[in-house]
Amino acid sequence: MAANRSRSMAILTVILMVYAMGSVWADGKKTLVLLDDPAIRQTHSMFFRGLADRGFDMTFKSADDPSLSLAKYGQFLYDHLIVFSPSVEDFGGDVDAGAIASFIDGGGNVLVAASSDVGSPLRVLAARCGVAFDEKRTAVIDHHGHDASDPGEHTLVVADQENLLKAPAIVGDKPVDKPMLFKGVGMAADRENPLVHRILTGSSTSYSSFPDRPVSPARRDGHPAVGRDTLLIAGVQARNNARALFSGSLDFFGDAFFDAPVQKAGAPPGGSPRHERSGNEELAAALSRWVFKEAGVLRAGAVTHRPVGQSAPPVAYTVSDLVEYSIVIETLSDEGHWVPYRADDVQLEFVRIDPFVRTHLEGNDGGEYSVRFMLPDVYGVFQFKVDYNRLGYTHLHSSTQVSVRPLQHSQYERFVPSAYPYYASAFSMMAGLFFFSVVFLHMKEKQKSD
Repeated sequence: MAANRSRSMAILTVILMVYAMGSVWADGKKTLVLLDDPAIRQTHSMFFRGLADRGFDMTFKSADDPSLSLAKYGQFLYDHLIVFSPSVEDFGGDVDAGAIASFIDGGGNVLVAASSDVGSPLRVLAARCGVAFDEKRTAVIDHHGHDASDPGEHTLVVADQENLLKAPAIVGDKPVDKPMLFKGVGMAADRENPLVHRILTGSSTSYSSFPDRPVSPARRDGHPAVGRDTLLIAGVQARNNARALFSGSLDFFGDAFFDAPVQKAGAPPGGSPRHERSGNEELAAALSRWVFKEAGVLRAGAVTHRPVGQSAPPVAYTVSDLVEYSIVIETLSDEGHWVPYRADDVQLEFVRIDPFVRTHLEGNDGGEYSVRFMLPDVYGVFQFKVDYNRLGYTHLHSSTQVSVRPLQHSQYERFVPSAYPYYASAFSMMAGLFFFSVVFLHMKEKQKSD
C-alpha cells in the first residue's frame, strides 16, 4: 500500500513538473490568431507550424466571433495578436480598431496581413500606426519586375534584396539571398512619423493602382504609392517598445508562396536566374521573430559608478571629481538567452537639465560599457543617463540620479597659482607701509633732537 502511494506521488510530481515547464515555456507567447476564412489555417500551415515549433501557444478564432476579447478585468489575455482576416468589415465581440490600438499601447505586439480586399477596421488600425493602405481593389503593379508565372496583370511582384531594409535585427542576421514574391495592396508611410520602418518596398518601376483600369491623372500625379515609396511591408515600434507589422499581402505568408519558384519575366539569357524556392519563408520567420520580440530586444544590467580609486559611490560627489561609470547591456539571442550586446555607438550623458558631459562608452566582450570622465565644475542634482536608440532594437533607457556638491571649506587650495600677482601686491603694500613708517618716524625723531 505504501509502495503504491509513493508511486502515485511520484507520477503526480512528474505531471506537475511537466505542466510547470509547459507554463514557463508558453509564458509571454500566448497568441490570438484571427481568421476570416478557416481554410487559412491550412493554406498558411508552414508559417503557423514555424511559430508552434518556437513555443507559441496559438488560439485560432474567427474574426467575427461574438466572444472575442483581448482583455478581461483590466488584464490582457494574450501577448501577441495575428490578424489574417484582410476582408473583415466588423470584428466580433469587444475587438475593433480601437481595442487593438489599446492592446499595442499596453505593450502587445500585432502582425497584420492584408490584401486587395482590405476592410475598414484594418485601414483604421494602420492609419493610427502611421501606415496608409491604398484603396480597396487596388494592387501593387510592376511591369518590369513581375514574376514569369504572372497571368498578365503584372501584380505578382518580385521583390529583390535591394528593396529590403538593411537592419539585421528586423530581417535576420543572415541576408535573404533569394527574391520574394508579393501580391497584394500597396501602402504608404506617414513621413512625419519617425516610428515607421520601411521594411520592404517596391522597385523604381512599381506603383499601386487598379489592375483593370487605366491609371487616372489623379493617381498618376502625386499619389504616394509610386516607385520606391510603395510599401509592401512596414513595421512600427511604439515608444513603449510594442511592435506592429503590416503586410499588404496575406499570400506572402502562405505555403504556395513559400514553395513557389521565382524568376523575373523577360529576363535575358544569363540575366535574372530562376530560383526553385522564394525567400518568403526566411523573411517571414525573421519578421515574426522581430515583431514578437524574439529578436532586437535590449536590456540594461548592472549599473555602477564611483570615484576613481574608490570601491563604492559616495553620498554626494564633489565638483571636478574624476569618476568611473559602467553599465552592462544584454540582448536576447535566438535561443531565448540573454547574451552580451556588442556595439561601438553607445554614449553616456551627464545631465542636469541639459547634458553637461556627453562621452563615448567603451565596451568589452562581456557586454560591459565603461568610461572615466571629470565632473563639471557645477553643483546640483545630475543624472548618469544612457538613452540608446538603434534601428530594429528596443529603446534602452537607463538613468541614475546623483548629487554634486561644491567644495568644502577644507578642500579649497590655500594658495591659488592664478592669484600670485594679488598676493605679491598685498605683501608689497605691507612692506612699503613698513618702510614708510620707519622712515617717517625716524625723520621726526631727528627734528626733535635738533
